[in-house]
Amino acid sequence: MMTEVDPKNEDSYCVCKIRSRLEESPLPQEGILTQAEACGYSEDEIFAIKLALEEALTNAIKHGNRCDPGKCVTVRYAVTPEILVVLVRDEGEGFSPDKVPDPTSADRLNIPNGRGIMLLRAYMDELEYRDQGREVRFVKRRTAS
Repeated sequence: MMTEVDPKNEDSYCVCKIRSRLEESPLPQEGILTQAEACGYSEDEIFAIKLALEEALTNAIKHGNRCDPGKCVTVRYAVTPEILVVLVRDEGEGFSPDKVPDPTSADRLNIPNGRGIMLLRAYMDELEYRDQGREVRFVKRRTAS
């Protein structure tokens, strides 16, 4: 019997752990997106969730764990018909999100990376970095249809 997840209780979240390889990043995405679809999230909300997951997982693998397959990325999540909460944790040294350069500044427009945090802020209803940047927590609320 599966226990119901409670978005207010992180101990109840579903957990998916992957090695720090980009090829493994679809594994947690599939489960989360399947649950979001089953809970009635709209196409636009699913797109936003997928984008946020891709960015958070890529950042954790590439920047947090530096693509070290000996390190893992842990994804914990809760999906209900009202709210989706995701936590992505890497085993890296951490970082300060406030020190990441603005990707929209004139001197950075031609640089192909550095937009992940901006996209997460734009598409999610809540965004929080914890444990000195080793974990990102983001929330998407389902809009009434």
